Amino acid sequence: MEITGLVPLVGENYALKLKQSMEALLAEVPKESPDFSLFIDAFYELIQAKVDPPFEVIWVYAAIKFRGHESEKGDVLDRVLAAKGLFQLISSCSASVGGSKSVALLAPVVFVAHGVLVEILGRELSLKRERKAMREVKSLVDMVLGYISVCCSKISEEEVDSDGLNLSLPFTELANVWVDINDGFESLLPLVSSDVCGWLCAREFHVGYLAGAIIMEVFFMKLCLALNLATPRDELELNLKTWAVGSISSFQNKYFLELLTRTTLATPLPLISILKPENEILLRKVLFDAILLVEYPFLYSNAKFDGSLTLTRLIATHEAVKYFRELDQNRAVSYSSAFSASRIPLQIIKWVTSQNCLEEKAGRANGSSPGALINWLLSLENRGITVFEDAALTSHAKLCLDNFQDKQQPSTLEGNITDDVLFYVDNSGEAGNTGAEEKQNELISDAFVAAAHTMKLTDNGTRKRKGKSIERKVKFVKHDLHQNTDPVKAGSSAPNDSSSGESEVEDPVSDSDA
Repeated sequence: MEITGLVPLVGENYALKLKQSMEALLAEVPKESPDFSLFIDAFYELIQAKVDPPFEVIWVYAAIKFRGHESEKGDVLDRVLAAKGLFQLISSCSASVGGSKSVALLAPVVFVAHGVLVEILGRELSLKRERKAMREVKSLVDMVLGYISVCCSKISEEEVDSDGLNLSLPFTELANVWVDINDGFESLLPLVSSDVCGWLCAREFHVGYLAGAIIMEVFFMKLCLALNLATPRDELELNLKTWAVGSISSFQNKYFLELLTRTTLATPLPLISILKPENEILLRKVLFDAILLVEYPFLYSNAKFDGSLTLTRLIATHEAVKYFRELDQNRAVSYSSAFSASRIPLQIIKWVTSQNCLEEKAGRANGSSPGALINWLLSLENRGITVFEDAALTSHAKLCLDNFQDKQQPSTLEGNITDDVLFYVDNSGEAGNTGAEEKQNELISDAFVAAAHTMKLTDNGTRKRKGKSIERKVKFVKHDLHQNTDPVKAGSSAPNDSSSGESEVEDPVSDSDA
């Protein structure tokens, strides 16, 4: 029985109408010349019938509308303007839905923007129209970042645990509405590695993880755009590092942070389309510093231990130390020291021992260095105790073990760690801060400079000891990275009108073409 417009779209009638419409549309996809215009009225009714329409409804409706107005023969400027129009369409259709769904729905916008950016970066931008297209791409990235910031502020623990974040259809099928059926869903996420895409499949395409992937893609586009600026390398690194930490702190999205951390395990990074090879080392410095040298309070707001994210951070620390051991020994030492001084080693040991009725002192005896902990966890796996929840992490852990050569006696969790600098963002009590207290807050850039001075090595490669362990609290505040203006708190609100192009996360890229 087909549900017509005469029947109220509520309850079972809505579910049946959605099921019938999706089945008919997906049957149209494999055709040589599919005609999706036949479904526009049906999906419009489904959108209008609910305050919070299902993800699939908005996804398909936007695809149908966009296909009807898309100009495939247009130049780069036409296509980026079309992407802006698509962004406005999706954001208007998803105004009443949750934050994660709103962000995840931006996947096709990022897909189109990426295609335009790749084409622009391959040109000399000698034509006025091409330079304007580049400005429009930067503007679109800023608009999406600002929108994401607002959406992330709406995400709550209730939403994270909601069944409404699970798709009713495999995302591999939904992706075919936007991309060629032969390209597959990975083509819709061009800045996500194959390994991470496979991991997303294993998560059954929980909308929260898809949203994290979209945040990561826009995050990468912003950083890669900034790497093309004519800025001294040291200054650029500090600016990008400050912006990256501010963005992670502002988004407060654990899905994004886990995906970002997993992506750093890839060599090379999955950014070959928009990143020059000579910039990879600099970008890795920015990413590893932002991920490993900062303790983000939002990760600990939920008492439930997140084993997947924490174990990923453990392996990422080991990979970062190994990567920079020859390139930058100071940086390698800082990663290992910050990890050992953090709460992560003790968290892992407590979690593993409590889950498996083991003696906690057995874990403590193995030490808190990344390599020592990985070695201990794999020894438990060899005894039949499952620790790593997926094959990808297990594979990375085994590779770490193969390269694990700890020539020094591992430090214990009770031992003193000298000369360590552990950064974390302290957001507590922001609402009650006085003006005098705010003036005393250090900018995150000052903290990174302090880190560089504190973690010095002697000529023979050993660390200088200056006395007691040093822990620096950093009150994070955002500021314009190219203007000497007053800093803005990370918790400040972005304008409601996302089309203004102003992002809640301050812009590290100044448009020299404007």
